[in-house]
Amino acid sequence: MNGLDLWLRAETYTGERRTPLAPSDVAALVDQGASVTVEDSAARCYPVEDFEASGACTAETGSWVDAPPDTYILGVKALPDEPEPLSGRHLYFAHAFRGQRGTDRLLDRFLAGRGELLDLEYVTDGEGKRLAAFGRWAGYVAAALAVLQWNGRLPLPLEPTSRGELDASIAGFPTTPRVLVIGGLGRCGRGAREALAQAGIRPTLWDVRETARLDRDAIQDHDILINTVGGSGPSDVLLAPQHLRLNRRLALIVDVTCDVGSPNHLLPVYDQLTTWDEPVRTVTDGLSVIAIDNLPSLLPREASADFSGQLAPLLEQLPDGTCWQRCRDAFLAALDTKEMIRHD
Repeated sequence: MNGLDLWLRAETYTGERRTPLAPSDVAALVDQGASVTVEDSAARCYPVEDFEASGACTAETGSWVDAPPDTYILGVKALPDEPEPLSGRHLYFAHAFRGQRGTDRLLDRFLAGRGELLDLEYVTDGEGKRLAAFGRWAGYVAAALAVLQWNGRLPLPLEPTSRGELDASIAGFPTTPRVLVIGGLGRCGRGAREALAQAGIRPTLWDVRETARLDRDAIQDHDILINTVGGSGPSDVLLAPQHLRLNRRLALIVDVTCDVGSPNHLLPVYDQLTTWDEPVRTVTDGLSVIAIDNLPSLLPREASADFSGQLAPLLEQLPDGTCWQRCRDAFLAALDTKEMIRHD
């Protein structure tokens, strides 16, 4: 642990309020010998003074570009567009190894700067299960927004809130739509079930067995579909435009995965993300979609504290812990694939 240098950068992604490290976990890391620098940020759910009180040094927003080369630069969402070449060692959710939009350019930036990307999506155990994830809160917020939209009470624009306030806003509605949660037994699905229980709704739950024998008519016989499962390879899509029935019941899709632009997008019935300012988009007559790619940021403190508690013990294993080697292998494999495509 001695000699571990961490740099918590300010987020630049629209609507992003989360942090991968909470002040209490920064204090624990500092006590164990780590050096932690935290950039100032007006958007982050914890003020920089809380980190300073936990033993961190502070820095100006965006100064990560001048961080020492051995520093691990931590974030949640995408890096800004500049500087173009990316040097240094970066830990964040890049979502760049499964053919998503922008993958080529991002990898080119790391190649140009000779930097390293340890995508937090690949911090997994030997069975591929994520060791640090925001999934519970993504599912929770997805279900809460579905309930609010169904009852005509979705606030515009969306603003960060607390779990207590969100729970109060979804309780007591007289109508109970039929809700299907795909991936209902996973971490994200469990979060969705928690919110639906708060709203008095007992959903239909599908997991591996049900999606293996996919019944698209059954999907469309529900009012709301909450999808928490992403495609990791070629597979049958859940719904595409040609599958939609005229007499369907389905009126709202909330897609947690937001795999727009990926060849493994399971819901090509829509092709654009939605936003905090415009969270709902009509995709065809009688069918709307919510597809916001940073849903947990609606509950930034709850989501950040939970994720930080999972991530902080893993940071102690840098640089050569098994889970970090998996991240490194995924990055190198993506670079190799890019080079092979370039030479074909």
